Order: sequence, then structure tokens, then C-alpha cells
Amino acid sequence: MSRRTIVLDCDPGQDDAVAILLALASPEELEVRAVTTVAGNVPLVRTVDNALRLVELAGARVPVHAGAARPLLRPLVTAEHVHGESGIDGAELPPARRRPEPAHAALAIARHLLDPTAVRPTLVATGPLTNVALALALHPELARRLEGIVLMGGAVGPGNVTPAAEFNMYVDPHAARMVFEAGVPVTMFPLDVTHRVLVTEARLARIRAVGTRAARAVAGMLAFYRTRGRTGGAADGPLHDPCTVAWLLRSELFRGRSCRVEVECESALGLGRTYVDLHGVTGRPANAEVMLEADADGFFDLLCARLARLD
Repeated sequence: MSRRTIVLDCDPGQDDAVAILLALASPEELEVRAVTTVAGNVPLVRTVDNALRLVELAGARVPVHAGAARPLLRPLVTAEHVHGESGIDGAELPPARRRPEPAHAALAIARHLLDPTAVRPTLVATGPLTNVALALALHPELARRLEGIVLMGGAVGPGNVTPAAEFNMYVDPHAARMVFEAGVPVTMFPLDVTHRVLVTEARLARIRAVGTRAARAVAGMLAFYRTRGRTGGAADGPLHDPCTVAWLLRSELFRGRSCRVEVECESALGLGRTYVDLHGVTGRPANAEVMLEADADGFFDLLCARLARLD
């Protein structure tokens, strides 16, 4: 399989942090043109600082761009109760030496992925979809150029921030609706599959045993995060966002189904809910490949192997 050119749009967040490190540890498969940030798990000033620190931890020379500080139409909702005040609590990373690039994330997404030298241009989105929606609105030609958007968000079943909605979709449902209606091939990682990728004590010990500086940082972050991200009385917490990058590297780790996905924007009670038509009852054409099954052991094998490359 040929190398992909990607931009990773995120709101770090410990699980976003792992996605960044996994992507930057995989240069044979992924050319990371930029990391772009959006407000979500924590406010924008923290997500951009976290991204800068993580890129430096990986020893990469990848530009970081700050994007939207709030959703398109709603007040911002954040999740410090899950991720801590910094967003990456549990990691002891030095202050970033670099500053973010001046261009807004939405413009950077379009510039990097419309570049004619980009191979199989793919946008990976692991936070609220505000930047992605803005990029598609400002540059409609991006929808025709992209090979796909791979995103973490939504749920077939219950949500994790309301009974109906997953956090990323709830924060900016209007942006999410725009993305699903843009005509770009979407690969969606909902809670139903990420909740199969659990950070158990044994898996956390494996990461810690890798011994590299990046692995120690990941182990610290996940030790903090794993008990806060639990839902439904589970003993272990899920690792959501890196599933997107793992699929780009090893698609055989996941299985899904082509479905129609609609995002609720009108109902206050159901705001941000993703209606996933698993059985085609609406007769509407599929607009996403929705992942439903995961090989969690294979995922952690891949993660540990790639973290061993970063020191």
C-alpha cells in the first residue's frame, strides 16, 4: 500500500496525544504534513500547546496550526473532568520551544491536502469537526480531492456525554452534519468500536515496559485517563482516538459496515446524536464506513511497536 499524506486535526486530550505519536512514529506509511488543533477536550490555548509539546516529544519537524476556539453555533463545552486541566495530565512534558504557525487550521488543512504532491490525501479528525467543516466550506474543491476523512466520533448506541450523544459530535453537531453531507468518503470510529479498545492494567504495563521517553509519557497519560474515561460501570477505560491512525496503518484490525449517518442538530434532547442506519431502513445511500469491531490485542501490539521507535 502506498504512503498517505495526512493532516491530523485534534483536540489533545490524552487519546489524541497517542494518535499524534502513533502517526509520527509511522513515516513509512504516513506523511504527516501538519497537526491542526481545535477547542474541545480543553480550550484552544491548551490544545495547541499540547500538540506542540507532543510533536517535539516525537522529534518531528511538523507544523502545528491553531484553529477554531469555539463551535460554529454553540458555546464551547470542554472535558477537563476527564482529561485534567492541561488535557494531557499524567505526562510531564517540557514547555514547547516552538510556536504555532500563523495560518488558521482550516486554511492549513486545505493548503496541505490540496497540494498536488500530496499522495492519497487523507484528513484524520479526532476532535470536534469545526476546523474540518470550515475547510470544506472555504475550499469546496477539497471534497473532490480527499481520498477520505477518518474520524473518531458518534455512536450507534448510547452516548458518553449525554444519553444520546458522543462528545465530539455534541460539541459541534452543526459542523459534524456539514462534514457528513460534504460528499467525502468518511470512515467513522464510533464509541461502539472504541469501547472495545480498553486500557487494561496489563496493557498499560506493556506500554510502560517499552521504556522510551514517548512510551513513558503515554503510560503516564493513560494511567491518569483510563479510570476517568470509563462508561457504563466498565473496569477499564477506552482509547478512542488512536483507532483512526491504527486503521490507516493496519486496516485489518477493524471491521465495519457502509451506512447512512445523520447528525441531530434540532432536538435539544438528542443534540449531537448520530443516527446510524445499520440496516438500510431509510433507503438513503451510505455516506460512511462505520467501524463496529476491533482487534484490541492487535491494536496494542502495533502501538507498543511504534512507541518503541520514539525516544
